[in-house]
Amino acid sequence: MNTPTATAERTRTFSPTTHAPKLEVSGRPFDRSDEILTPEALAFLTELHQRFASTRHERLADRQRRRYEIGNGRDPKFREDTRHIREDASWQVAAPAPGLEDRRVEITGPTDPKMTINAMNSGAKVWLADQEDATSPTWRNVIGGQLSLFDAIRGKLEYTSPEGKEYRVTATETPTIVMRPRGWHLVEKHIRFTDAQGQQGAASGSLVDFGLYAFHNAKQLIENGHGPYFYIAKLESSEEAKLWDDIFSYTEERLGLAHGTIRATVLIETLPAAFEMEEILYVLRDHMAGLNAGRWDYIFSIIKNYRGRGARFVMPDRSEVTMTVPFMRAYTELLVKTSHRRGAHAIGGMSAFIPNRRDPEVTRLAEEKVRADKSREAADGFDGTWVAHPDLIPVAKAEFDAVLGDRPNQVDRQRDDVEVTAAQLLDVHIGRDITEAGVRDNVSIGVRYIESWLRGVGAAAIDNLMEDAATAEISRSQIWQWIHQDQRTADGTPITRAWVTEILAETVRGFERFEGDRYDDAAELFADVALGDTFPTFLTVPAYSRYLVDA
Repeated sequence: MNTPTATAERTRTFSPTTHAPKLEVSGRPFDRSDEILTPEALAFLTELHQRFASTRHERLADRQRRRYEIGNGRDPKFREDTRHIREDASWQVAAPAPGLEDRRVEITGPTDPKMTINAMNSGAKVWLADQEDATSPTWRNVIGGQLSLFDAIRGKLEYTSPEGKEYRVTATETPTIVMRPRGWHLVEKHIRFTDAQGQQGAASGSLVDFGLYAFHNAKQLIENGHGPYFYIAKLESSEEAKLWDDIFSYTEERLGLAHGTIRATVLIETLPAAFEMEEILYVLRDHMAGLNAGRWDYIFSIIKNYRGRGARFVMPDRSEVTMTVPFMRAYTELLVKTSHRRGAHAIGGMSAFIPNRRDPEVTRLAEEKVRADKSREAADGFDGTWVAHPDLIPVAKAEFDAVLGDRPNQVDRQRDDVEVTAAQLLDVHIGRDITEAGVRDNVSIGVRYIESWLRGVGAAAIDNLMEDAATAEISRSQIWQWIHQDQRTADGTPITRAWVTEILAETVRGFERFEGDRYDDAAELFADVALGDTFPTFLTVPAYSRYLVDA
């Protein structure tokens, strides 16, 4: 078993040649971490950074320019320079890969051993093994998640809880694993990359998560009858998608895999990406598995991009921004039409409602809400959907079974009846009020989620809803926008920084404290990201740097 040593002693350098770019690992070793952080795997990560890190920085700079343009009045639109891609009806994406033909119900969740085993036993068709929004990126979670996946793929994952409860994979048919690495904006500060010019910086979280998983598991996954499959998060352009496609092609060549073995399902969860769905499908067409309607991040993206553009871009209480409001209908129907036109699967999003096995009424309400959500998705033409709890799999499956029957999907349903304009995608008028309860809910949920995240738990059940980083982003960004756009509640109360500060203090005083809680840190962070003059693009960026490095 590895034991922590002094920082100088535990920093390891991996460089294929004396003067080549190098990686330095400073994260503390723990039991079996050396099985993931092998010299060969780290050499592969070095290659990925050497080839693709600079392009990643260029794409992130493009994002910053795009946000600036939108903030200054230049709305996104369907691109003229790629019109020929959209108007060419001849091209299609690759046929479904093994294990991805039928995706009617997918379960999502983090990759700790217990949740991995629960997912593998769930009965879902696909498991989104989430290293992103449902995972708090502590060093132990990042590398421990890789260990869970490594063992699960080889059929040897077991776990015993601190209370002595044993967990084993007992299902005869387990879900196809689709791993979600961190988005391009996130870094891994426990690994540093030095390029050929001697410039040093934190490694890309995307390349670390993807690279370790692909290097260790690609061939075993193929032997198991599936393949290395990924959910790609937070994309904002087809150029960002092309970067992933280049990484996939290089990885296939480097690991001796046939071209097209790696498959990606892209989450359309940013406003700019909604205007480039066909272009994203096109550049990834050899590696494409489908598009997913990442609803919560999509709402957050709109708030973030339009937070300073005036009252007409202000949304009401978070609970009022449902999938049936016009701009969300436009976005999801365009996603189904676009995916099916090119032969790709369209996967629905996750309803946040979850059951409570100790409260039948909560469970009844959750099932009712999820049933309505999944019935709508199946009727709209989606080929599958997400759930966050195993008990909801039968509910979701029944709605898709009713539409699909024995068919694995409904890609043949082309939705030629759908026509969506740029104006419809940008019309966020809902016609409902902001309420004091909505303000208080955002503060309470935001602080409680951040507190959970700081303790290393990235998916948290709060008020019978499954909260992750995306839903917390909505809560804090709404508060920021309401303050800066001089909004009032339905009863006329001005939403000011001073008033929300009072609510924040009152909320924290009302929490039941426990040993080791992080409420004070969470409240401080919430104040920074929701009440400050500047708007951090993601709350997890300052939270990670301030609290999780060396954790």
